[in-house]
Amino acid sequence: MLAKIFAMFWKRNPNCLCNTPLSQQECESVEIPIQREALAYLRTALNNPQASFREGQWESIEQLLMGNRVLVVQRTGWGKSMVYFLATKLLRERGSGPTLLISPLLSLMRNQLESAGRIGVKARTINSTNNGEWEDIQRELSADQVDVLLISPERLANNDFRQNILTSMVNNIGLFAVDEAHCISDWGHDFRPDYRRIVRVLQALPSYVPVLATTATANDRVVSDIKEQLGRNIILQRGSLVRKSLKLQNINMPSPAARMAWLAQTIPYLPGSGIVYTLTQRDAERVAEWLRFNHINAKAYHAAISGRGNCGSAREELEQQLLNNEIKVLVATVALGMGFDKPDLGFVIHFQRPASVVHYYQQVGRAGRAVDDAYGILLCGEEDDHIADYFIQNAFPPQQHVSEILAALDESEKGLSVPEIQRVLNLRRSQIDNALRLLTVESPSPITKIGYKWLLTPSAASYRVNQEYIDAITEIRRAEQQQMSDYMGHSGCLMSFLQAALDDPAPSNCGQCRNCTPALLLDESYDSDLANRAGFFLRRNYQPLFPRRSWPARNMFTRSALRGYRIPQEQQAQVGRALCLWRDAGWGELVARGKYTSSRFSDELVVACVEMLRAWSPSPAPKWVTCIPSLNHPELVPDFSARLASKLRIPFVPCVRKVYANRQQKDMENSFQQVKNLDGVFSITAQCREDECLLIDDVVGSGWTFTVVSALLRRAGCSAVYPMALASNSQRMD
Repeated sequence: MLAKIFAMFWKRNPNCLCNTPLSQQECESVEIPIQREALAYLRTALNNPQASFREGQWESIEQLLMGNRVLVVQRTGWGKSMVYFLATKLLRERGSGPTLLISPLLSLMRNQLESAGRIGVKARTINSTNNGEWEDIQRELSADQVDVLLISPERLANNDFRQNILTSMVNNIGLFAVDEAHCISDWGHDFRPDYRRIVRVLQALPSYVPVLATTATANDRVVSDIKEQLGRNIILQRGSLVRKSLKLQNINMPSPAARMAWLAQTIPYLPGSGIVYTLTQRDAERVAEWLRFNHINAKAYHAAISGRGNCGSAREELEQQLLNNEIKVLVATVALGMGFDKPDLGFVIHFQRPASVVHYYQQVGRAGRAVDDAYGILLCGEEDDHIADYFIQNAFPPQQHVSEILAALDESEKGLSVPEIQRVLNLRRSQIDNALRLLTVESPSPITKIGYKWLLTPSAASYRVNQEYIDAITEIRRAEQQQMSDYMGHSGCLMSFLQAALDDPAPSNCGQCRNCTPALLLDESYDSDLANRAGFFLRRNYQPLFPRRSWPARNMFTRSALRGYRIPQEQQAQVGRALCLWRDAGWGELVARGKYTSSRFSDELVVACVEMLRAWSPSPAPKWVTCIPSLNHPELVPDFSARLASKLRIPFVPCVRKVYANRQQKDMENSFQQVKNLDGVFSITAQCREDECLLIDDVVGSGWTFTVVSALLRRAGCSAVYPMALASNSQRMD
């Protein structure tokens, strides 16, 4: 193995990497041919005969060839992937085993893999979307036909992978590489519990195996933590974070409609193609739709889009369209982040303020890598703090959830699957998954998985969540949020602020941000008529309500006449509509005020629902109106429904009766508990009519109340039920 051989006669010193008995000429005779070989591969990989190593690239490769551990902290676009691919090529040619590369976003490494392929590095990946290829890849690994195996950190939790592939690889790994290594650190902005397993794999590796960790976003605190976990002897390769081509500008624009107007009038005049980042999936969809409405070729990109294509092909196609400049802009969440490389990206705009300086630098740094001028524009909105608070509060499972899950497993002799846990506990699937993920990476873990069942281990009896640790992380997140707010109002150089916040050893003024040279940047005004149209667009952001086709489990009902697992078609609702999203910029805040402040929904909402019905145009049209009653607010929804029925000139028939007071649906966290909570709660009176009806509620969450009442109305003879809500609280759907 080359690393072993080099370690025997190469001595690290500032001037030469050879053992002192060798002369400088003899040293160069060993060193330079390898460096020239690496340079030739670099030029082939980049398809650029004039390419040369960036400062620190060859030095990092050199240390890996000597069998050392290296932490590379360099700006986005510096070429960190070239370090592990070129090191792999050189090591493989000299008889080393394959590289094991761990990356959190395998789907975003396609362009790097193309570069690796040009120098003959054969890379394969094992992930949840290619199960059918696992056996072939395993055979190729056994035959030493794979140069790089890429996996996600979550794959290390898979028993089949650990037993059948990882165990056989451990003693033959030529290079162990961890991409986006800041995820290892508990204190990093993007800590992922599954990364803790990486340290355990490292402990099982022979000491002579070289290790590479790379990141663009690690301050001194995170660097120190990575060193503690990967080894204090790790060699730090750190460079400047400044991006000279990037023109930074901050614009405080609280109103979403104003920001949308500014985007629509500014983006057509920006160079090349770019990215608009949003904090939520629904904003990505909505902003993309608004830009298309204004004749800008824009598409949305977020994690949920992978479900629309085959094995993520929909997202891959979107990435390729942006890479090829076939679209002007992708409106994306953080799903388009680490690993995506488009050197000629002309602009990155943030529709909302990210949670931390690290998040912001990582995202805005995607622009201007290979162009002279690029824009990084940060817009600040009234909703930013609320969204950031939500993510901070939901980052860790509370002790109560962990205790409930451990208690439920303790009471089960044969263990519980996740659906079975949902039947026992009033927890959302996401809450259960988060708690299980945290528990599985603890050492020792209080739980284990056999098949689809989770069971307790002996260490469960003494396990407690480390609340002090969680509180410390939360405090850091709050400080990061405040630092980002400080950046928004900073009057000095913006690039220098980012460098200092990330502990760049030499922050300096850039001379081209909004604060350094105001004349270089973009007009911050927007057309008021365009903003009014954006406001109208937000108010017409109707949400479809798709009917449920089956109950969460068989025989859910004991008090109701509803039966079975599949909901018969003759008991299903039609596709419905919600006027808006709860507390959203359009009608959402007005709905919230009507529900909790004024105790009456405004006439504006009645008119808005009439307009929505005209645009919706259900066929056949509803002939009467009814509503879902509430014992807590008995007049609120019936009053609104009667006024709407009057405007529509059809009768209001209050034929749905609430039999007893159940728990509020908003307190029920998963589908099983939500349906169970509705068993026998409603009945239908003899007033029910046989023709089509409009069924009204104020806020729809999971949709199960609509589903149950619609089924009861259909059983009572109603020919069609159209659910309609004033607002959809879509994030409650499970």
